[in-house]
Amino acid sequence: MILRTKSDANGSGALALALALVGGAAARVIGRLRRWVSPGHPVAPAAHGVLIVNPRSGDGKAERAGLVRECRARGIEALLLEPGQDLTKMAEAAVASGADVIGMAGGDGSLGLVADVAARHGLAMVVVPAGTRNHLAMDLGLDRGDVLGALDAFGEAVERSIDLGEVNGRVFVNNVSLGLYAQIIRSPEYRTAKADTTLSMLPGLLGPGSRPFDLRFAGPGGELHNGAHVVQISNNPYGRTPATLIRRPRLDGGRLGVIALRLPEDPAAARRLVIDAAGHPERIPGSLAWETTVFEVDSGRPIEAGIDGEALDLAAPLRFAIRPGALRIRLPARAVRISPVARALQNLRNLLRKGPGRRKLPWPCVGIRGTESDRIFDG
Repeated sequence: MILRTKSDANGSGALALALALVGGAAARVIGRLRRWVSPGHPVAPAAHGVLIVNPRSGDGKAERAGLVRECRARGIEALLLEPGQDLTKMAEAAVASGADVIGMAGGDGSLGLVADVAARHGLAMVVVPAGTRNHLAMDLGLDRGDVLGALDAFGEAVERSIDLGEVNGRVFVNNVSLGLYAQIIRSPEYRTAKADTTLSMLPGLLGPGSRPFDLRFAGPGGELHNGAHVVQISNNPYGRTPATLIRRPRLDGGRLGVIALRLPEDPAAARRLVIDAAGHPERIPGSLAWETTVFEVDSGRPIEAGIDGEALDLAAPLRFAIRPGALRIRLPARAVRISPVARALQNLRNLLRKGPGRRKLPWPCVGIRGTESDRIFDG
């Protein structure tokens, strides 16, 4: 998007007026968002707050932010997760040592494990966005770029309850993907180049002779489906409107969201559909989307699954359930809660402050791109 100026005074005046109007609207929207108070009930500061930190998550995001040092300054006990260490046992030990609030700084897969421990012990949990995508943090309204700001939840904060998903006894906070994308996320390159890896692997996965995965389940009307290319089960459904497609409008609805699709037999047509959908199976013609409280997927072999972005093999059948209000979440009293659209407006306002001399607007002012819209079945 380019703002074009005219050489005559009338054209310059009209441009200046338009810029002022847009800038004023952006300022009003951002001002309202910054006054937003996180939903929930007020709670006192943690007496013994513990934060488990995965220093390797997010390509060292926690270390770059100085997270451990900041924890010490705030009186929060920081525990480093070492390679090969059992995260669940580590969280259990923190609870046994007297933690009254437990947090996790890492990816969504790690958050799910700690959430399970916190829920079983009735403890409140703090989410620190130190992973790569941090989709749970986004859906909670946290600023994913402010790692240290999330620590405010250990102080005077607000608390609310959210649901947890469960598959064969394992908790997930975002979603479980079966089929096509469950295979793609097993690639070592997927962590650093998700879109490129997805596109490079599609020809082989959808080449001549490729068949739907052995995934058997009942659809929304009870009809039996024998084979699918993708089945995704989420902890509360993703939105259906353009503004909510990449996020869940709520986390306390007490429902699983299910999306399933079977691609056409022509490999080229199937590849085009998957690429055009950009990681959103609900956009593909013929896909099914519905809500439920329980769901089951069977197969004649172990099922490859991506649970909150982590690749696992699970014994069939897979039994999914929702655990309403199972987890107490603490949030900073004033979470930033700036949406991708509001962030684009903020960028625009900052640009306008520099005057109309600069002609090109940065990409966030044109649309929502990058990590805000890259939900490729990774939680």
